[in-house]
Amino acid sequence: MKKNIIFILFTFGTLLLMIGFMVLYLKNSLQQQKPEITPIAYWDVRSIDTMKYSRDLAREKLNDPSFDAVIDKQMKDIAEIGANYVAIGTPYDDEFSPLMRRWVKAARKYKLHVWFRGNFSGWEEWFYYPKIDSAEHVIKTEQFIWNNSDIFQDGDIFTSCPECENGTELQSKNFKNLIQYRSFLILEMNTAQKAFSQIGREVKTGYYSMNGDVARVVMDRATTKALGGIVVIDHYVDTPSRLAEDIRILAAKSGGRILLGEFGAPIPDIHGEMSEEQQAIWIKSALLQISVIPELIGINYWVNKGGSTALWNDDNMPKAAITVIKEYYNKMVFKDSKT
Repeated sequence: MKKNIIFILFTFGTLLLMIGFMVLYLKNSLQQQKPEITPIAYWDVRSIDTMKYSRDLAREKLNDPSFDAVIDKQMKDIAEIGANYVAIGTPYDDEFSPLMRRWVKAARKYKLHVWFRGNFSGWEEWFYYPKIDSAEHVIKTEQFIWNNSDIFQDGDIFTSCPECENGTELQSKNFKNLIQYRSFLILEMNTAQKAFSQIGREVKTGYYSMNGDVARVVMDRATTKALGGIVVIDHYVDTPSRLAEDIRILAAKSGGRILLGEFGAPIPDIHGEMSEEQQAIWIKSALLQISVIPELIGINYWVNKGGSTALWNDDNMPKAAITVIKEYYNKMVFKDSKT
């Protein structure tokens, strides 16, 4: 009788041990098959533009050391709302290099990537600079990157010529002229890519922002592919639904991913006057509608301060729209990290 009890207990114990091993095996197998779920941001580029200060005041503040406090405050505010990029519009001419370095230094202090959205002043004759042509622009682009290799960081974006159509005789209905313009943009990007490779920096090049109407003409599928598959539009329209529709149409036509190089409200000639609350409502409606467009990879809100679309008042007090931008710039989605 005693032997039977021992045998039963041994058998039962062995069975329990086998069941335990099987459960552990199945659990490990399921964990290995389960995809790793990683939270990522809604958009790759979540940027705020500083053009009204970093470009428009470039000569006025060039030798004003007190301006550093203004720069620092703006970078701090931009970083705190969840931006990962700041767009700096300081011209690329040697004259303005010391000021650009002050902007970049402050951006790095607050862990921001820089989207360089300046240009050579001669392209649009800023600050009374003499006009330069496309051949000279390409040469200057290469020299600028070589001469300022220390200000770039991996992950930055460098646009050598934002809204480039403003400084050239682009005639969209003239096929030959259009081909030349496309070739110029491609040469610019390839020149910049080569220069960054030579200085050992992984900087995103191209990102040539255009008015939406210009992009519809210039960015055919071949050109979009040659420019890295990215179409950047500085786009202001009257309604959020129109903005969303324009993005979808351009994505389908170009075959590329879309980035809003400039986006904001109100522009008085387009939206009329808006109160702070109306501005926030318009922006929230726009972000809600465009956030579901898979081809949209980023936004550069124009501007932080100094314009009708500003997010901060001149006294640095945030407007109501800040809450909206902060909500979307901090949104996370969950995707299979293996896809």
